[in-house]
Amino acid sequence: MVGMTQIAWIALLVMSLAMVLAFVRLAYGPTLSDRVIALDLIGTLAIGIIAVYAMVWGLPVLLDVAIVLALIGFLGTIAFASYLERRAGP
Repeated sequence: MVGMTQIAWIALLVMSLAMVLAFVRLAYGPTLSDRVIALDLIGTLAIGIIAVYAMVWGLPVLLDVAIVLALIGFLGTIAFASYLERRAGP
């Protein structure tokens, strides 16, 4: 029988692999939008990794870090959308 800890470690492995692939997109993305989306995905994956790690080790204080990281990532996405809107012009 597979326990919750083994499932959490598998989830961490899968999210780490996804993060590596997102770093590849960040490095080789042909457009600025691809790079920004890859950076946003990296932030989202980091939040997921922190949340799973907090669950495995029983450290709920790490969830505060994940919330702050999510807020910063959201503000970054909004700032990029505003930049694209201004760049497109009337």
